[in-house]
Amino acid sequence: MKDSQVVFQTRALRKVYTMGDVQIEALRGIDLDIYEGELLVLLGPSGSGKSTLLNILGGLDRPTSGSVVYRGRDLSQATDRELTEYRRRHVGFVFQFYNLIPSLTAKENVEVVTEIADDPLPAEEALALVGLSDHMNHFPSQLSGGQQQRVAIARAIAKRPSVLLCDEPTGALDCATGVLVLEALERINRELGTTTVIITHNVNIAAMAVRVIHLSDGRIAGIEHNPHRQPAREIHW
Repeated sequence: MKDSQVVFQTRALRKVYTMGDVQIEALRGIDLDIYEGELLVLLGPSGSGKSTLLNILGGLDRPTSGSVVYRGRDLSQATDRELTEYRRRHVGFVFQFYNLIPSLTAKENVEVVTEIADDPLPAEEALALVGLSDHMNHFPSQLSGGQQQRVAIARAIAKRPSVLLCDEPTGALDCATGVLVLEALERINRELGTTTVIITHNVNIAAMAVRVIHLSDGRIAGIEHNPHRQPAREIHW
């Protein structure tokens, strides 16, 4: 990956939360490069700093100290307005819970994003990428959990983000359903070249990544390269 363009570069990244008289150090000096088109898994137990790191990469939170640079631009120095614009233009988010609008169809849920994006994927195309061409006129209540999550992924990619950040995207799903979601993420990474970061505590999911970043107690405990990546369809837990 060293020959690829660096999308994110973090240096000495720290995040401290103050809760009353107590300070909680969520990140303790993270140095990490993430490369163009990479599929990266952040692996670690609850409380290891995964979500905090993802939120800082996505411009949802700011570091206490250190830097996070996106394509040469230091996000830690950006204004709130600049971070909003960064999220809108460059980042797609997928969370554990789908946050679909119940009164809108799958297609309409995706169109919520395409209406405000500069150069969107048509909703039909985004839904086709996640294997839901036959369900675009269904409402969320008519879809399974895995199908709802794939609508959420289609919504996230419809604005053609250069980065897709996924926080426990299979956390609420059983294995068979979760694998369909992972296959959708794998296909988007392969066909659109979207830099994809997946955080999970599920060690089995790490097999599909280019690299696995192990987090523990707010620090990088290790970095693992996968010379032989496992297809998402072969992953079981």
